[in-house]
Amino acid sequence: MEKDDIAGGRCPACDAPAEHRFRPFCSKRCRDLDLGRWLRGAYRFPTEEAPGEGGPGDDPGDDPGDDNEPGLGGG
Repeated sequence: MEKDDIAGGRCPACDAPAEHRFRPFCSKRCRDLDLGRWLRGAYRFPTEEAPGEGGPGDDPGDDPGDDNEPGLGGG
């Protein structure tokens, strides 16, 4: 058994031994492929919300720029 196998140091993209320089990946290529997946939204969790539905903090009254709150210089 190799040291990388014991430490769990396998590339999540291609299962090759991870390189310390690109950890947890084996190369810049695998690291960049994974970044591309993140940017395309490949790692999203499915939800029952429709796109654009508000979540916590999306209430228009929660606007951090609301000048009518006491202590914020509003009037």
